[in-house]
Amino acid sequence: MAGQRVQRVAAPLRSQVLEVLRQDILAAEFKPGERLVEARLCARYEVSRTVIREVLRQLESEGLVTTVPNRGPVVTELTAFDAKALFEVRGALEGLAGALFAERATAGQREQLGKVVRRFARTYRKADLAERLAMKDEFYDVLIAGAVNPVIESTLRGIHARVQMLRGLSLQADGRAPETVRELEAIHDAAAVRADADAARAACELHVRNAGAAALRELAARQREDQEPDAG
Repeated sequence: MAGQRVQRVAAPLRSQVLEVLRQDILAAEFKPGERLVEARLCARYEVSRTVIREVLRQLESEGLVTTVPNRGPVVTELTAFDAKALFEVRGALEGLAGALFAERATAGQREQLGKVVRRFARTYRKADLAERLAMKDEFYDVLIAGAVNPVIESTLRGIHARVQMLRGLSLQADGRAPETVRELEAIHDAAAVRADADAARAACELHVRNAGAAALRELAARQREDQEPDAG
């Protein structure tokens, strides 16, 4: 398995390794349930065990890594039940965030939300998964900031960390990216342009329902592939 060599630049080494390993997990370079062996990770990213241990602890706090007794750290395996539960809560909270954004966001935040959506619409065909996820993260950063509710902010950020792998699945699903663009444009129109709280809530909830359905389909397909015996 070829790894990405971590560049020694101004950002702290731990932060660089954290970002690269996180993206490798989201891109399925490491499969759900796969052991994350310290020695192999050290060789892959050319860093020390201390750095790897710190990174694994951070990823465990984000829900991407799980420590299993007698096995050590593994890539978290989310069941369909887990995924459905996360998307249910995410939909309710993002719907509320969208409604509050419509009521409370500043003119600058409304403009910024539009800029992010337009950039996503222009570039999603050429963007890789990491770039798409980064743009979605920026979208939610603006939406949550404009909602001006610290409880929603802290709760949603924890949920988003846990559903990162599922967001990767949904964005990779066939035909999902253009649907995502249309849904984000609808959220922007309702929340930032028309300041219609009810419409913003509905648009956010629809986006999460559709993303959840796509992620669950991809999750089921990958699980079927893993269960099929090798041809031979």
